[in-house]
Amino acid sequence: MKKYQLGEFEEIVLLTVGVLYDEAYGVGIKEEIQTRLKRKVSVGALQSALRRMEKKGYLKSREGEANAKRGGKPKRFFVITAYGREALEYSKDVRTQLWNAIPEVALDLKMV
Repeated sequence: MKKYQLGEFEEIVLLTVGVLYDEAYGVGIKEEIQTRLKRKVSVGALQSALRRMEKKGYLKSREGEANAKRGGKPKRFFVITAYGREALEYSKDVRTQLWNAIPEVALDLKMV
């Protein structure tokens, strides 16, 4: 089970990189998460997660072209690796198995 260590935030970031595919860079990922999940994301937390997952082999990155609008600093684009895809599929399978194992009576709760 320790093969794929993927936290909840990492999973969201990894999925978002997949959603954005070839246009996944820091600010774009942050905005996509905030739009889709109505969840605030700090640039520092996002950058840490991206670097950590790149180090784990779930992502790889490349520099885009330098842009005067960004003071000559190029964007860094991320894509999911085959290992990252395996980690996402593993996470999805575990969640599905847990959902399927919950007896219906356990979720038959009424709001009071």
